[in-house]
Amino acid sequence: MPPRTSMRVGGGTARGRRLLGAIAPGARPTTERVRAAMFNILSPETYLGERALDLFAGSGSLGIEALSRGAAWADFVERDRRQCGVIRSNLENTGFLGQGKVYQADAIQVLDSLPGPYRLVMLDPPYRLTQLGDILEKIAQPPGLVSPNGIVVVGHSRHAELLPSYGPLSRESLRRYGDNVVEFYRRGQSTGRSEW
Repeated sequence: MPPRTSMRVGGGTARGRRLLGAIAPGARPTTERVRAAMFNILSPETYLGERALDLFAGSGSLGIEALSRGAAWADFVERDRRQCGVIRSNLENTGFLGQGKVYQADAIQVLDSLPGPYRLVMLDPPYRLTQLGDILEKIAQPPGLVSPNGIVVVGHSRHAELLPSYGPLSRESLRRYGDNVVEFYRRGQSTGRSEW
C-alpha cells in the first residue's frame, strides 16, 4: 500500500512541499492543523539555529517542520523500518537530508544514547500508547537530553491526562483542538510569564 501524500509542510523554506504519510499499521500522522498550532505557539527562538528531536516520528513531519522554519538539525526516532524509509524520503524531498538523522529504535530505549542536548523535543505518539507519563519521566531524566530552558511538546488524545510536571519539566501551556491536546513543558524553573 503506497504512502498517503495529503500532508504538506506548513511554513518556512519548504512551505507547501508534500510529505509522504503513514504506511505502518496504527501510525497516526500529526494533522496539519495541530502541527501549525504547535509552531504558532512556539517562539522562533526555541528552534532557530537549534537542535530538535522528533520522537515517534512517523512521517517526520514535526522535525521537518522545525527544519523548514530554521532549526539547524533534527533527529528522528521511529521504530518501524518502513516509516524510517518514509522519513528519509521526506528529508530528501524537502532538501534537509543533510540536516537530520533517522534512528530506527524504540523511543524509550534510545533516549539515553541520543546526541543531545535538544532545545526542542516533540512527540505525538499513537493514541493507544498508555505510558505517556512514563515517557515524559524518561525524557526528563538524562541531564544532557533537553537543554536548559528547552521545550518538550506533547500531542495526545483528550482522554489522556498528564501531570503538571515531570522532574525538571514543568507544564507551561495546554491547548485543545477537538480530540487532540497539545501540552508544552519547559525544562528548569522559568521566571515570570513565558513568551511563546
